[in-house]
Amino acid sequence: MHIHPKITPIYQTSVFKFEDLNELEQYFGEPGSRYMYSRNGNPNSDELAEAVNQWEGGAGAIATGSGMAAIFAAIAACCQAGDHVLCAADIYGGSSSLLNQELSRMGIAVTYVPFEQLYELGQFVQPTTRVVLAETMSNPLLRVADLQRLATECHQQGLKLIVDNTFASPVLTRPLALGADLVMHSVTKYIAGHSDVTAGIVVAADPELAARLKQISILYGLTLSPMESWLAVRGLKTLRLRMREHSHNALAIARFLQQQPAVRAVYYPGLADHPQHALAQAQGGGLFGGMLSLLLTDEAAVVNRFMHQSQRFPFAPSLAGVDSSMSYPLGTSHRYLTPEQQEQLGISTGLVRLSVGIEPVEELLADLEQALR
Repeated sequence: MHIHPKITPIYQTSVFKFEDLNELEQYFGEPGSRYMYSRNGNPNSDELAEAVNQWEGGAGAIATGSGMAAIFAAIAACCQAGDHVLCAADIYGGSSSLLNQELSRMGIAVTYVPFEQLYELGQFVQPTTRVVLAETMSNPLLRVADLQRLATECHQQGLKLIVDNTFASPVLTRPLALGADLVMHSVTKYIAGHSDVTAGIVVAADPELAARLKQISILYGLTLSPMESWLAVRGLKTLRLRMREHSHNALAIARFLQQQPAVRAVYYPGLADHPQHALAQAQGGGLFGGMLSLLLTDEAAVVNRFMHQSQRFPFAPSLAGVDSSMSYPLGTSHRYLTPEQQEQLGISTGLVRLSVGIEPVEELLADLEQALR
């Protein structure tokens, strides 16, 4: 009986069988010829890695247990004890915590570069500097990095560029095509897309770096489980359609919020008055993603009232699901920064981040209108 499934089955196994010693030798002699142990490779996690690798135009990728594991793998692939990392100042809070608390303990130092100085790195570079870590779009103020310009600057300084492309997804932007060396995603977000998977991915531009990622993944045990891999692959199949709808809805909502007296500011790259609007348009192929932030009065009571009133944007500190949600950067992602750092980055009491889903946009607009009223 021949079974030919259209969809890859879930290989929910920790280990694979060999016939004899010859097959064992074949496993070690011909890498990729067969599977042995799911930490080293599994058809489902390999399928996910290869699918995102294709999307991003890379030379190889690894799937990891979370976005944080992906960031760790990307930095570990380029750095060792004694090295120095440059990081965009408005990076995701988890990334800065990893650098500050854990990698510093392993002898990897970090310097934060203000957004305005990202393209003049000379003053920050030390003899031990190896990489720059930046985001396509920053969280939560949606500042857009000019990746081509940044990659050129990095390579002139002899540095590798790691780009966190989570907010944009490869539908909008493909950082490797713009010169980045590594691109990573929290697959938990847009790639899986349904708020039911925790996973990460790192894609390398060159085979040597891809091989290094694979080694790190195996030895640190950063592997993604078969079930999560399968779910993420399933989500990936609708990514193009979802990103179009997320972007369409978010633009309509951003324009609506600009007209509301209760809203002091709206941060969304699709708005004509956004400082990087033209760049975002070119770099995103006319789509701007589903993430935006709005500024209410700087009072916790006002924010709480808005949260209670809204029915379609539950307060859930993550993002990028097909269902809309809201989050609160001051209390979650940027909680552990000093008040001075929070103020410098514009993270204030009234700042609320919306993850706009793919529901009918008129329902979302009606909900926001009554919540703001």
